[in-house]
Amino acid sequence: MIDFTLNGNPIRVEVDPEMPLLWVIRDVLKMTGTKYGCGQGICGACTIHVDGQPMRSCSFPASAAQGRKITTIEGLAEDASHPVQQAWEAHKVPQCGYCQSGQIMSAVALLQQNPNPDDQAIDNFMQGNICRCGTYNRIKSAIKTAANASTNIEIREVGGAKS
Repeated sequence: MIDFTLNGNPIRVEVDPEMPLLWVIRDVLKMTGTKYGCGQGICGACTIHVDGQPMRSCSFPASAAQGRKITTIEGLAEDASHPVQQAWEAHKVPQCGYCQSGQIMSAVALLQQNPNPDDQAIDNFMQGNICRCGTYNRIKSAIKTAANASTNIEIREVGGAKS
């Protein structure tokens, strides 16, 4: 058994300890907001937060989640009202949309660490998230808008806990 907190809710799963956490989230827990991209932790489509830090869930074994606090895109806000999600919509960032949950999770982590990032800080932090549609300028604008909208980006997890 592996016990962890997912979006503020206690979770207990019985899975192969080596199963990537992505598959636990998507296939076992049926939360499909986190996407599979490359399967090697390179593209960033599967980015989640583990104890507040962005991690690639496709290369993160389920056993490593034991006792930890996991946040997925579903954990930001039930109604997509998180400042980063709102900025994403305002700047019409998504095209195909496939990388968006990973991009948003990385952007939230960036703003938690640096509430007012400049272009270089955004480029450096977001470089591990690949967008095949090439919406990088929109992503950068959305991050700046979210930074201006809120000086204290926080995660309001579905289960009620804040991180």
